[in-house]
Amino acid sequence: MFEHLNTPEEVFSFKLGAALKMENTIVEMLGELEEHAQREELKQSIRQHDQETRRHVANIERCFQLLGEDVDDSPCPAIDGLQSEGKATIKKADDSVVDIVILSGIVETEHHEIGVYENLIAAAEARGASEVAALLRENLQSEQQTLEHAKQTSGQVLREGVPASSR
Repeated sequence: MFEHLNTPEEVFSFKLGAALKMENTIVEMLGELEEHAQREELKQSIRQHDQETRRHVANIERCFQLLGEDVDDSPCPAIDGLQSEGKATIKKADDSVVDIVILSGIVETEHHEIGVYENLIAAAEARGASEVAALLRENLQSEQQTLEHAKQTSGQVLREGVPASSR
């Protein structure tokens, strides 16, 4: 959509499109992560996160509508890198530690998403788009909750350790 960004509004729209690409990529990633997860509770958590992420996509699409702009996803190299790193690490991981790998990737991805939404909210507020900011804040709060849950789950999995039969 943009070959050159000339205004703060264009930067915002480009970044909003990158957030859309990010969330759509995460939907793809979550399906793959669920297949690899070993613990049923992690699989269930991933399914719940998938539903939340689909709401994030809908919220971003609604932001474009509120702004009177066509829905457009922009490139998001950061999420592409996280996806590539996650896939490569899962391939290297023994089944006994794959849940740790998955949770580590989720924590890293959530940190990225939180940064994206914090910047988008500030920009939406600066341009006076309060409804857009509210939708983005909803996504941010969801990401923060997911981060906390992933950190707690990761700590639990690390404390449990690798089952003796897997060593």
